Amino acid sequence: MRKLTAYNFLTLNGFFKGPNEDTDWHTHGEEEANYSEEALAQGNILLFGRKTYEMMVSFWPTPQAKDLFPRVAAGMNQAEKLVFSRTPFEPVWENTQLITDDIVDKMHALKRSPGNDMTILGSGSIISLFTDHNLIDEYQFMIDPVAIPDGTPVFANIKQKLDLQLTSSKIFNSGVVLLNYQPRNI
Repeated sequence: MRKLTAYNFLTLNGFFKGPNEDTDWHTHGEEEANYSEEALAQGNILLFGRKTYEMMVSFWPTPQAKDLFPRVAAGMNQAEKLVFSRTPFEPVWENTQLITDDIVDKMHALKRSPGNDMTILGSGSIISLFTDHNLIDEYQFMIDPVAIPDGTPVFANIKQKLDLQLTSSKIFNSGVVLLNYQPRNI
């Protein structure tokens, strides 16, 4: 069975995005970029909700992304991508497939099928939905040493308690901390 991981940047007060859908508070230095490169080298399929997809496609295929983070940009652009959206649209980013209906059933089928593991990037509503259906095998949170006045919590609108156990951690020189968790029921 394929593994599904949720990966997100978080503020100290638990927000994965600011009030204007922004993540400009996140520290993404050289050490964090190296971690991203290593993660992308694993070949996981990248999963997004529509809003996160729109944010990602507005940056990663650009010359600026290729100049600032060349290996991360190459990995993001070459990766297979799935976008979950209730609103149909034509994906413009290479290697992108759109899924518009039966999202939970399709994720169950994807997990049972052979192929690469999958990683959700951002996409809080998808994380909450898949959390409620016990589809996520691992949660990776990159905690920035910053608090913002308002934003969207990563687990907004979950319907049941989520009990996690810490499996590993890493401290970056910037003060960012990576925490890896698994649900206790796995």
